[in-house]
Amino acid sequence: MSSNAGGDGRDEPGWEVDPDDESGVAVVAAVGRQLKLWREASGMRAAEFGAAIGYGEDLVYKVEGGRRIPRPEYLDRADELLGAYGKITAMKRDVAEVRYPKKVRELAKLEAQAAELDAYHNHNINGLLQTEEHMRALFSGWLPAYSMDEMDRIVAARMARRSIFERDPIPSLSFVQEEVTLRRPVGGTMVWRRQLERLLELGQLRNVAIQVMPTHREEHPGTGGLIEVLKFPDGTAVGRSEGAFSGRPVADPKQLRILELRYGMIRAQALTPRESLAFVEHMLGET
Repeated sequence: MSSNAGGDGRDEPGWEVDPDDESGVAVVAAVGRQLKLWREASGMRAAEFGAAIGYGEDLVYKVEGGRRIPRPEYLDRADELLGAYGKITAMKRDVAEVRYPKKVRELAKLEAQAAELDAYHNHNINGLLQTEEHMRALFSGWLPAYSMDEMDRIVAARMARRSIFERDPIPSLSFVQEEVTLRRPVGGTMVWRRQLERLLELGQLRNVAIQVMPTHREEHPGTGGLIEVLKFPDGTAVGRSEGAFSGRPVADPKQLRILELRYGMIRAQALTPRESLAFVEHMLGET
């Protein structure tokens, strides 16, 4: 049987192991070893096992060898077939995290813990605010070009981070976007319109504030670039800025105060949330 089994059993792109992600490599290798032990204990050969769960023999060997991240469906079917009583499906959470790039996983963990997020972006729309179509169009224009596998991994990771809008307890989320990031028609008119509509949708949430920094402002404390600050329930925080501390993440209260001061001034000079939503609605009318 080939590695491209029909239906959900296909060896689809986006499930490769990143060789530079040491912790991810270790997790996938451990899961693969466990799957192989379970299969061999059952007396089934790889081809027989693959046919029974709808996957090709090549893919079975890749998963067991730690060279391929198993899909959730793969683990579910293996658990049922091998009579593991949940011991294999229990690995789905760790495997799901490994699929996303290491840097994004770390960011997502911080966002999942944050009680407050403040973010100013001047080059692109903040990733948490982007539609999937916008993401793909944006990444398609980057150089050097991403492979389809790389793009799938990055988009999946960014989409997973959007769960922050549905989290309980509800975090306070503040975004300031440069006007130019909203006017750039990434992906063409229809993708652009749907992105603006997404901003209007999120801006209606009671815990979300989206503000626009008009291009014509004479004084602007955000010319140093991106600013992000995450604050946690225990009173600690972490932040970063392209224009401060060499762009590295900081947690020292004195350094964080500088970022908070800059972000506060940016918010004060931007349009209010209500004015910003009206601004986006006006842009939609122009398109």
